Amino acid sequence: MDSERLQSMSTDQLWDLYEKIHSALADKLQAEKVKLEERLRKIEGRRIEGSGIEGRVRRPYPPVHPKYKNPKNPTEIWSGRGKQPLWVREQLKSGKKLDQFLIAERRRGSRRRSGAAR
Repeated sequence: MDSERLQSMSTDQLWDLYEKIHSALADKLQAEKVKLEERLRKIEGRRIEGSGIEGRVRRPYPPVHPKYKNPKNPTEIWSGRGKQPLWVREQLKSGKKLDQFLIAERRRGSRRRSGAAR
């Protein structure tokens, strides 16, 4: 619509036009939202419901055993994964090596293999 035609319309006509446009736009936005949610479900492989996302079940991972132990406080252990604990960072800053904190089984270098020899 050109601006001349809009200016020639009465307030009631303009309001009716506004309501029709608003309704049509809301319908199109809702349809687009449904399409996008469907695409998201396909990409993530998950179902989106109401308030939260219910996803597929993660596969079970084996437990991660500790690899390092704080010599000052043996109850503080670290698996070697993720962010370094404060005690590890402090010890490394003081000049010690990470190998010095290996738990005894690991330090010997005797890794147990299951199954037949290769």
